[in-house]
Amino acid sequence: MARTMREKLDKRSARLNTKDIKRGEWHQATLEPGLALRYRQTAQGVGIWYARIRGHKSDVRIGVADDYAVADGVNVFEWKQAQAKARELAERGPAPSYTVPKALDDYLAWFREHRKSVQETEASIEAHIRPAFVDRTVASLTAEDLKAWRDKLARQPARKRSGKGRKQAHKAAAAMTDEERDEARRARRASANRVLGTLKAVLNKAFEDGHVRDDTEWRRVKPFPKVDSPRIRFLTEAEAVRLVNACTPEFRPLFRAALLTGARYGELVRMTVGDYNPTTRLVFVAPSKSGKPRHIPLNDSGVDLFASSTTGRESKAPMFVRADGEPWGKNHQQRPLSEACKRAKVVPPVRFREARHSYASALAQAGADLLTISKLLGHADTRITSRHYAHLCDRTLANAVNNLLPNFGETEATNVAAIR
Repeated sequence: MARTMREKLDKRSARLNTKDIKRGEWHQATLEPGLALRYRQTAQGVGIWYARIRGHKSDVRIGVADDYAVADGVNVFEWKQAQAKARELAERGPAPSYTVPKALDDYLAWFREHRKSVQETEASIEAHIRPAFVDRTVASLTAEDLKAWRDKLARQPARKRSGKGRKQAHKAAAAMTDEERDEARRARRASANRVLGTLKAVLNKAFEDGHVRDDTEWRRVKPFPKVDSPRIRFLTEAEAVRLVNACTPEFRPLFRAALLTGARYGELVRMTVGDYNPTTRLVFVAPSKSGKPRHIPLNDSGVDLFASSTTGRESKAPMFVRADGEPWGKNHQQRPLSEACKRAKVVPPVRFREARHSYASALAQAGADLLTISKLLGHADTRITSRHYAHLCDRTLANAVNNLLPNFGETEATNVAAIR
């Protein structure tokens, strides 16, 4: 007597019988009218349960079968658990038609009201997320879809600035050392993690607002591990002086202000003359990336710089302007800084953010604690400060070695021989 489909699927040993179950093929058992439990092994041999429900446009993924893992009823399902989950999904009704583009639009509308850095978030969404999921509903997304998208994102070369309406251009692959290649790979994965974080925030908002019933799929997608600890580059005092001297007269005050305050480019170009208080020797930084305002104290050089930039000017005027009197805009700093690096022979050329790193690193090496540096930089907490600058701040290890470690005798040139 031939075995029924239920008998082929109900036990692990039966599902692993290659005579009845072949990889890539669909196998289906009807549970009741309008509801069937489906099973399929991937090319890697991983069995997946799906529910075919009348009224749904596509099969609904239930989870991994217990072919090689112990069933937990959450991510891994045995036969009876998969049946129960299929019936639960059927009782919820048809799959929602809430689309990913609609979720993106709703998230951005909320983001504009409650968060900062809207331009950066919107640019990331339009460049990396919307084009990839333009025809998808949120309910149809699977962990496999999202992992494939994440991995593809991490393999893409760095993007270049492209004119409006033009096809997006990418930087050509350059000859690199093994160390440079590893760093480039880390940077691409770190970038992919940031975009993944944005997408998961969008999907979580859709789930919280009741537009989708289950958030299991994207919770199963994890970021690349151990890629968010870049090597922080900072200028030595000599390099900084050389680079400042190589800047054009219109760009020099702006770059010096970054070195003397640790402020971001966007924070500096939004400053007005009235943000500087000569009495308190403080400069006010309006709420920006962290969402919190702050006051930055200035040393004598900072006071001289801001005094020369504000004397005789209206309080609402931009603090830093270009030679034609117009304020600095987005990406206007890139070309003058690149040219200054060439003239100063700073190789490889630095980005504007390295001025901020140089400010923090100088304070850390002078003995400032992490909490102080965190407040000056405007970080939300000390975690990111610690990740970048803790190794410069912590003098305990160096003091222990210098003060506690014995000399282990004297070393004389006449009696030194290599141990073989």
